[in-house]
Amino acid sequence: MEKKRRWMGLVYIAPWILGFFFFTVYPFLNSLWISLTDNTMVTEAHFIGLKNYIDLFHDSDFLNSLMATFKYAFLSVPLTLIFALFIAFILNFKLKGINFFRTTYYMPSILGGNVAIAVLWKFLFSGEGLINQIVGIFGVAPIHWLSDPNLAMFVVAFLRVWQFGSSMVIFLAALQGIPQELYEAAEVDGAKKWTIFFKITVPLITPSVFFNLIMQTVGAFQEFNSAYLITGGGPLKATEFTSLMIYNFSFKYFRMGYA
Repeated sequence: MEKKRRWMGLVYIAPWILGFFFFTVYPFLNSLWISLTDNTMVTEAHFIGLKNYIDLFHDSDFLNSLMATFKYAFLSVPLTLIFALFIAFILNFKLKGINFFRTTYYMPSILGGNVAIAVLWKFLFSGEGLINQIVGIFGVAPIHWLSDPNLAMFVVAFLRVWQFGSSMVIFLAALQGIPQELYEAAEVDGAKKWTIFFKITVPLITPSVFFNLIMQTVGAFQEFNSAYLITGGGPLKATEFTSLMIYNFSFKYFRMGYA
């Protein structure tokens, strides 16, 4: 009976084990092998050792893409967490129609990865887009959002900040788990709102802050859609993130081994 129970356990986890080997281990090892070749997907690949890795760290484009990725992460992640926590704090109050507002603020997270949303975002910030039309009402000349390296990074990062819904939901769940007695005791002692927030709220939701920080950072370093669809990596490769550079070397320059 014990032996049968052991085999049944292996049968139950077999799909996960097979998926892990076929979709994680094999692609990883195969990618490692390809990186040691001059694979172009057209001609026969030859083993070239560590040449691709040596060339990589002498490639100014790679260093530029790495810097652009870090800039994007350091700009988008803190802003996303701040906005998510701020909105979650407001939505934690018992207000009339609060469920409608919670759903509304969560919607961008569902739509954010959509190609159509990225195209719409590009249209909004184009030379004759809605943003420049609004700015023009106040007599300001059209701003070249997508042709200025610094502004283009801001536009791409702002799209990610707009998708703060998932972090907001996690923050909201954490805020609702804080005992109200703590707030009541602090108010009785005469604590101010800012003191209550930084001395009670923030310390008690630290695990949620850390989780959101990790997940948002991972997502930021994997960003591809916004840079590819909105700016194409420009201007002057200011938004060519590492994921976009990998794509370009793979399917544009056909240097799969280097990619």
